[in-house]
Amino acid sequence: MNNKILVAVFASILMIGCGSSKKSTNDLAINLPIETAINLSAVKNDKAPVTINPGRFTTETVTYRLPKVVQGTYSVSNFGKYIDDFKAFNYKGDEMTVTKIDDNSWTIADAKNLDKITYWVNDTYDVESEGGIGKDVPFSPSGTNIEPENYVLNLHGFIGYFDSLKNNHYKLDVTAPTNFVRTSALQTVNTKSSEDSINTTTSYYAPRYFDITDNPMMYGNLDVEEFQVGSIKIVLSVYSPNKMHSAKSLKETIFKMMEAQKAYMGDINTTPRYDIYVYLSEGKEGSPKGFGALEHHTSTVVVMPEDIPADALEESMIDVVSHEFFHIVTPLSVHSEDVHYFDYNNPTFSKHLWMYEGVTEYFATLFQVDQGLVDEAEFYNKIMGKIQEASRMNDAMSFTIMSENVLKAPYKDEYLNVYQKGALIGMCIDILMREESNGNRGILSLMKELSNKYGKNKPFEDDALIDEIVAMTYPSLGDFFRTHVVGDLPIDYNEFFEKVGLEIGEGKIKTNFILLNGVPIVSGDGQKGTIFFTDAALQNSFWKEQGVQANDVIKSIDGNTLTLQNANQVLQEVFMWKPGKDIEVVLDRNGEEIFVKTTTTQPYTTGEMIVEKSNATEAQKDLRKAWLKG
Repeated sequence: MNNKILVAVFASILMIGCGSSKKSTNDLAINLPIETAINLSAVKNDKAPVTINPGRFTTETVTYRLPKVVQGTYSVSNFGKYIDDFKAFNYKGDEMTVTKIDDNSWTIADAKNLDKITYWVNDTYDVESEGGIGKDVPFSPSGTNIEPENYVLNLHGFIGYFDSLKNNHYKLDVTAPTNFVRTSALQTVNTKSSEDSINTTTSYYAPRYFDITDNPMMYGNLDVEEFQVGSIKIVLSVYSPNKMHSAKSLKETIFKMMEAQKAYMGDINTTPRYDIYVYLSEGKEGSPKGFGALEHHTSTVVVMPEDIPADALEESMIDVVSHEFFHIVTPLSVHSEDVHYFDYNNPTFSKHLWMYEGVTEYFATLFQVDQGLVDEAEFYNKIMGKIQEASRMNDAMSFTIMSENVLKAPYKDEYLNVYQKGALIGMCIDILMREESNGNRGILSLMKELSNKYGKNKPFEDDALIDEIVAMTYPSLGDFFRTHVVGDLPIDYNEFFEKVGLEIGEGKIKTNFILLNGVPIVSGDGQKGTIFFTDAALQNSFWKEQGVQANDVIKSIDGNTLTLQNANQVLQEVFMWKPGKDIEVVLDRNGEEIFVKTTTTQPYTTGEMIVEKSNATEAQKDLRKAWLKG
């Protein structure tokens, strides 16, 4: 998966998919496609009608389900909660008895006479605000949007499956106004317009239910750009409600990034087409709040704030989309049986999130310095940030045990560490392999070897993977896995930096205008309803130069009154500030108004950073070059 994490202030943490179905007995007399239909031209109250025609059953009872969990999210979504007015009809048109057995499942008796199922699907974006449907609200990039201008069709939120028929073919009809732009990587088999040409029905084919869940769509008032990166066709679809950004404005950034990724991956297995769906949120009530992305095998759905500056959006897209694209390596080409035979309602999880998410995140960080998109100092800064973030989590927990139990307490609260310590595990393996091979092998070559051994259609045995990796590489990796991945001993990163002539030291480092080492330099007073600067603000060179003091209440920023209710949105904008921006901040210092009207400069702080050792040997420098530049 995944979930790729960005930084947000307070409540909105940006989070940031994969599997197939095990063969089972067919319950249909004739193995015809399961016919499904979504009618976007008949939406009422943000609900879309769905019809399911499964063909003729030979069993007395059948169960229809929507997913409890979808690949890549590692959290409970309960898409069945968003289904209303579920009905079943027999061949005479009479309504049949349906028993709802849990949040996501309906059992139908007398299944031999079942003709079709109908229901209405609610929009998940509408319930993301506090007090919505509950804690199991789907992460925005895995959710659904049903609006007159835009439809985010993560199909696992609309179309379900019958227990034993996940390997049946699916035919999907989507009816929508003819003037809608529509993008989907699913194979189009037919297009038919209504007699008045107002609506058009597009028919798609999916080989099995996995392909339904693995191929999101976007319909509506979209901006679409298509371009080639080597042999891969990239389709970039953007919905920006206020036209603040466009596919055209993002195209060059995405092209440059993916061209660098393709060059970095070399001859590893890829895909002929890759779709990027970008939904830009207005930040209003009913707008999605979970910023980040969810990967699929050949696509990703991205949700970002619309009012983000263009350069900040481009930077975020590089970090987020590159992560999702690297999932082509794992789990597309290298995955366990838990992924290959994914159970949407009773899932089991692999022990190897360090690889699925950690190595993927490491690739998304390393390729940028390898291909010259960032310099070494910026790369070191990102790695240091991951070390600091990982240290705030439980660093004395077996990563394999956490991964296998990711939905359960206390492990689910440590999931975000897959993007921090998981990436650092990948880094340590990379450095170890470079050292053992005189710079010739690294973790990318390991993933290529695993990809060649397994590939898209052959899962590995979960309990055997580490032993296989050690057999393919070096005994030192076995010691590392036993101690720091299966074992729970924290990693001494200086031990690995020493091999490449680096160390963790102290120095002047770039920071931003609202966070210090990932922690906000402001806090809130619940009784007074105010936001104020903490002592940490004095460690920020910019605010210190403006004369800010601890406990100064922030009354307004650029004319926007700051409250506890809007703090997350306003302070996210501060997080996006860049040097050279004209700002005006009004403070309250013990009843006296203080005005800060200035142009921003790059803020710095003093803290831990990765530095090059002055006495590094030539051998260490050579190993560092092999590590950073392949």
